[in-house]
Amino acid sequence: MDMLLTGEQPMWNFEQEPYPDGADETDVNLRAYFDRMADEKMLGYHPDMSDDEVVEWDGNFKDDGSLMLICSEREVEVDEYRRVLELCLAYRSRVRAPRA
Repeated sequence: MDMLLTGEQPMWNFEQEPYPDGADETDVNLRAYFDRMADEKMLGYHPDMSDDEVVEWDGNFKDDGSLMLICSEREVEVDEYRRVLELCLAYRSRVRAPRA
C-alpha cells in the first residue's frame, strides 16, 4: 500500500540531505515528495524517458506542465523534477547499499 494512504513515515530521508546550492521551500517540498514515493514506482523511472513519458509516469503534473506540489513558492518543471529525481535515486542506492 502507498505510504501516502497509510500515513506511515517513509524510510527515506532525502529531504534532510545537504543542499549544495541552498534550498527554498520548493526544494524541500520536492525532496519530501520523492521521500514519500514508493520505491517500486521510483525504480520504474528510466533516464531515457521523454519528458511526456516522465509526466505520464509520475501522474501528478498539471496541464501547464508543472508538478502539482502544494505549499511551494514556485513551479517545478520536468527538467528540475528529473534532476532532483536522479539525485534521489542515487541517495536511495547509497542508503540501500550494504554496509561493510
